[in-house]
Amino acid sequence: MDPSLPQNLKEYSASLTTIKFVRPLPLLRGPIPAGSLSDPSSGPYILAFKDIASWADAYKSCESKIIFQCEEGARIRCAITASNKCKLAWWQSLISWKSMDLTERERCEDIEMEVCLVAAKEKCVCFAKAKCTTPFLNARIAVGEKEIMNKRVERMVHAASLPEESKWVYFIGSDNLGGSKPSVTNSRASQYLGHDSQLQM
Repeated sequence: MDPSLPQNLKEYSASLTTIKFVRPLPLLRGPIPAGSLSDPSSGPYILAFKDIASWADAYKSCESKIIFQCEEGARIRCAITASNKCKLAWWQSLISWKSMDLTERERCEDIEMEVCLVAAKEKCVCFAKAKCTTPFLNARIAVGEKEIMNKRVERMVHAASLPEESKWVYFIGSDNLGGSKPSVTNSRASQYLGHDSQLQM
């Protein structure tokens, strides 16, 4: 064996020498052309969700993570509150009050804990919705080719129902019926959904 080679070649195997990197998280939003109706001061590109499905997934993820963190914090607070409510008062030990049975105290803490967690869960849900609703309703969603084609079809069907003398007026300035670039490339979620109540997903 060549003395210049290492004695234990297994230490230089691919499994031991390859560095494994954590797969990067996918971007929630990506850059898209701003469109002619967007604020010019924002630049030629804006960040938008690729479709309504990715927006909904991100909203649900945001809401669930906030609820989880809120409930974890509430669990600690409820445990402390239940312990304080069920322990003997300091003055009872001074007057030789009999010590509380541990089984009775445990039952008391379980009841107090359950009541506290139920109330906290409702508050956490409301808190998560309050934190996620406004920014997600203001977020932009990309308008894909499917939406653009649907708009074109709707306009063409509507135009076909008009009197012959009115059609030419309807088509004046209609860029979306031709092959030109659409003036709208995105829409705010509040405009896309139409109403806040649709956030109840």
